[in-house]
Amino acid sequence: MIPIKISFSLYSRWQRFQAMATAALYKLPRIRFGIKSIIVRAADKPSLLELMSRLHPTSPVRGLVRLGPDGDGGYLVPNDLDGIKALFSPGVSSISGFERDCADRGIQVFLADRTVNGPAESHPLFHAKKLHIGAFADDGFTTLEQWVNEMAPRPDGDLMLQMDIEGFEYEVLLSAPEELLRRFRIITIEFHGLHNLFTKAFFALGSRVFYKLLKSHNCVHIHPNNSARPVWFRGICIPPTMEFTFYRKDGDDNLGEASTYPHSLDRDNSPAPPVPLPKCWQHPVQSNVGKGRP
Repeated sequence: MIPIKISFSLYSRWQRFQAMATAALYKLPRIRFGIKSIIVRAADKPSLLELMSRLHPTSPVRGLVRLGPDGDGGYLVPNDLDGIKALFSPGVSSISGFERDCADRGIQVFLADRTVNGPAESHPLFHAKKLHIGAFADDGFTTLEQWVNEMAPRPDGDLMLQMDIEGFEYEVLLSAPEELLRRFRIITIEFHGLHNLFTKAFFALGSRVFYKLLKSHNCVHIHPNNSARPVWFRGICIPPTMEFTFYRKDGDDNLGEASTYPHSLDRDNSPAPPVPLPKCWQHPVQSNVGKGRP
């Protein structure tokens, strides 16, 4: 979690403000407001559409199961958990249902967060560290690689990664070696600030994170967090916060295109109005996307 303790409602309002401010900024006429090119440069639209096409969810033959509560803190993962030795879960929430469900299946659970003293509940298979996970080891921080090598040094069993660290996910993934990411059969991450993919500067960073994951994993599920409203720009819709599930490519050779949205096991994260997955994220994006609201 983030190193500053703030209430969920305050953070949700801040996310909504960011989304609205970003949308308003993109609508500034370039000619009338010449400083727009100084404040922000828009990402290349074909490059953004290509990234979205690469991320459209596929459907594993084994299907998906839900771990965790029916609400915030629950995630959909492939029904392929046998043989997973350990779950690494940086970011400790006030809810530990996902981690508990994994532990109840006999999976060792390693948690890390400097802002809390421990998980919301206890379990014999829970192992918590009072550290943040970041791009490099520093005061109060360690890296994903160092943490995994300390807790699970033997590469003879698959791992799972579940990460919700309020924006730090980008630096953690960019700094993680590819061979380390391949150890995770399943990766589920809540990505934050995704509406910033509309900007050239953030797209350069964010796209590298997703393309790195896609080298070894397929995206099998996307679920928008309904605590913030989607942002529209040039006919493309991006919810600011979305949960992504990735499945290592050797896990299932018979991936089909996911066709049902929302998934029957999807649940809203908050009491706010639902945010369905925009159609432009559901299927490979066609060249005519952008002429209307996809």
